[in-house]
Amino acid sequence: MDTSSLRLFVMAAERLNISAAGRALGLAPAVASARLAKLETELGVELMRRTTRKVSLSIEGSDFLPYAREILAQADAARTILGGTDTGPKGTLRFAAPSTFAQLHIMPLLPAFHAQYPDLTLDLRLSDTRFDAIEGSFDLALRSAPLTDSSLKGRKLSDDKRVLCASPDYLVRHGTPKAPDDLNGHHLIAWSNAEPRGLISDAGETVTLDPAAMICRTLVDDGDAQREATIAGAGLSINSLWSVTYEFDAGRLTRVLPGWHLNQPTVLWLVYPRSNVLTPKTRIFMDFLIHHLGNRPEWSA
Repeated sequence: MDTSSLRLFVMAAERLNISAAGRALGLAPAVASARLAKLETELGVELMRRTTRKVSLSIEGSDFLPYAREILAQADAARTILGGTDTGPKGTLRFAAPSTFAQLHIMPLLPAFHAQYPDLTLDLRLSDTRFDAIEGSFDLALRSAPLTDSSLKGRKLSDDKRVLCASPDYLVRHGTPKAPDDLNGHHLIAWSNAEPRGLISDAGETVTLDPAAMICRTLVDDGDAQREATIAGAGLSINSLWSVTYEFDAGRLTRVLPGWHLNQPTVLWLVYPRSNVLTPKTRIFMDFLIHHLGNRPEWSA
């Protein structure tokens, strides 16, 4: 199977535009269409549906896309091992991450990364809601959770300690809790499910923080929104230290019950499907993130 045709298909699927994919590969639109049609003839299926208005993936195209990416990854890795002539990583790396973390810590690193690897394009998919790294066909993803999925492999980026915080203004108006029982009756900016959360002290004592015992009028599904509502004085919230360290330093937020934190051993993992070849571009970006963001002590203090 011609890898150049596979590369055209993958790029067309990502752009939903055959002509744009062809131009990116130095092909005229008519040539790109002909190559894709030839690939479909070889496979015996229609990979992409074309109308006068748009291009979309067929069901067979959606099923075939991760395999096409895998074939290209294998081919690129083989060229690297055999001493290919490429001077550096090229192509597109699909990376998924929580939006809040990416905006605070990854976006500022992009100029340095692109200066070092000018031929590599990052396709960033950012959301604070849970995602499926395999279904999304990502090369790499950042996940803040225990690595229990047997279909994934990963490397640890950093610990992810989560703590209670509030604005100084809120604490002046409502009082500062001195013990977990003092949380009852306080306003809480809760994550969208508003489930009870366990807290653990530095001495190992455990309690339950129950939103039902608090005034919970704000539910969010976005970390930035939760942090900003807390800074505005809307209530207490539980935030990762990587999200609020700057706010603590600037005095915009104060840690509440500093001897306690969320009783959940969360870790920031860089994960990729176990079936994938760890391509040079994926390894490079992973190493870059670990070099700049790995094991930050202020995120686990």
